[in-house]
Amino acid sequence: MEATTVSTDGTGIAITRTGTGPPVVLVDGAMCHRAFGPSPALAERLAREFTVFTYDRRGRGGSGDGAPYAVEREVDDLRAVIAAAGGAACVHGVSSGGIIALEAAVRGAAIDRLSVFEPPLPGPARVGPVGEGAAELTPRLASLVAEGRRGEAVELFQTSIGVPPGMVAAMRDAPFRPALEGIAHTLVYDLTVTAAALMSRYAAVAVPTLVLSSTDTSAGLDASARALIDTVPGAHRRTLPGHFHEVAPDDLAPALTAFFRP
Repeated sequence: MEATTVSTDGTGIAITRTGTGPPVVLVDGAMCHRAFGPSPALAERLAREFTVFTYDRRGRGGSGDGAPYAVEREVDDLRAVIAAAGGAACVHGVSSGGIIALEAAVRGAAIDRLSVFEPPLPGPARVGPVGEGAAELTPRLASLVAEGRRGEAVELFQTSIGVPPGMVAAMRDAPFRPALEGIAHTLVYDLTVTAAALMSRYAAVAVPTLVLSSTDTSAGLDASARALIDTVPGAHRRTLPGHFHEVAPDDLAPALTAFFRP
C-alpha cells in the first residue's frame, strides 16, 4: 500500500506499507530509496511477521525536499513515518540511515527497538569517508552536482567510502546507473549526516539496540560498530555473513525478526 505522510516542514514523504503485525520502519542509506536498494527485499521477508514501512528519504524517489538541508529535518521525516505507522515502531537503519535512527532515538522519537547496520561513525580508525573527512568532501560533491557532473559525484562518493576501483568502473555501464545519478544531490545530505555524528551523544540512547555488521566489512566500519557497542547502554552486537557494507536479506531478516519480535 502506497501513502504519503507530511513532515514538520511540510515536505511530503512517500511510504510503502506491506505485511501485517507490529510496525517496523526501514531507513535507507546513501544511493538507495524504496525502488532501489536492499529495503524492498528485506521488507518482503520481514512482512511475514511485521507491518513494514519503507520510505523515500527526502530528495529521493516520490518524496519532496526542502532547503536548507538539515539532519533535524531527516529526524522529523522519520518521526512522521513512525506516526503514520501508528505512533511507535521498531526501526532498522542502514549506514547513514542508521545515524538518522540513532539521532531520532536520542531526541526521543517513539522507537520501541532500534537496529543499525554499519553506521559510519567517527572513530580512531575511520572518520567518515576514507582519506578525508565528510566535512571536507561535502563541498566537493556539492560543486560537482551544481555543475551537472552527477556521474563524477557518484564516483567520488563511491571511492571515498572504499568501494574498490574495479567495482566503481563496472557500475558505470550498469542498468541502475541513471538511478544513482538521479539522486546524486542527496549524497551531500548523507555526508552532512555523517559529519554531524557524535559518538558520545549516543550514550543517551535509551531503547534496546542491536548493532549489526558484516563478517567481511572494512576495519573502519568494524571499529565503528565496536565503539557504538561500548557507547550505547546495553547494546548487543551481531556479525552476519556478508561482504563490504552488505548482508543478504535472507541472512539479515532472521536476525531482525528475532530482535524485533514482541
